[in-house]
Amino acid sequence: MIIDPGDDADFIIHKIEDLELNPVRIILTHAHFDHILAVNELKTIFSIPMLMDEREEVILSKMRSSCRYFCLFHPGPPPLADSYFHEGEKIKFGGQYVRILETPGHTPGGVCFYSQKDNLLFCGDTIFADGAVGRTDLAEGDEELLLKSIKDKIFKLPDDMVLLPGHGEKSTIGREKQISTRNF
Repeated sequence: MIIDPGDDADFIIHKIEDLELNPVRIILTHAHFDHILAVNELKTIFSIPMLMDEREEVILSKMRSSCRYFCLFHPGPPPLADSYFHEGEKIKFGGQYVRILETPGHTPGGVCFYSQKDNLLFCGDTIFADGAVGRTDLAEGDEELLLKSIKDKIFKLPDDMVLLPGHGEKSTIGREKQISTRNF
């Protein structure tokens, strides 16, 4: 699976070919433009579907204007979701799967992908290393909801679980609990 292909489709395509991988779908933690700019090209090249939480349609609809505002370029049309997923659903790939954890707040339909087998949490922009959390000052953000998502979902997972955020370095849940200055 390809998670949050933010940009540089050529790099992603070459890496997939170099590793002789066979992607079966694209899944999104959320639909901000910096997580989806390569989706259309990858969907076309690999003939694969893109899945996301349906509540992200409001964010997806603003992709072009957000990209023009923040990056000063026209990105083309937003990608279309081929299907939607929901809390607790498992997405299979090969002999493995990831479970969907709804973690709204950064965006209305933000999710994390939890791989118990690999002890990994692909957490998008919900939480980052070094005590940082996703922005909530953008349209559709909700700080109270984001902090609740972290407290009630992410911080309930094992402390040694590796966090793989959408930006920056990886961390662990235990480390983020220890260094957090927020009131969870």
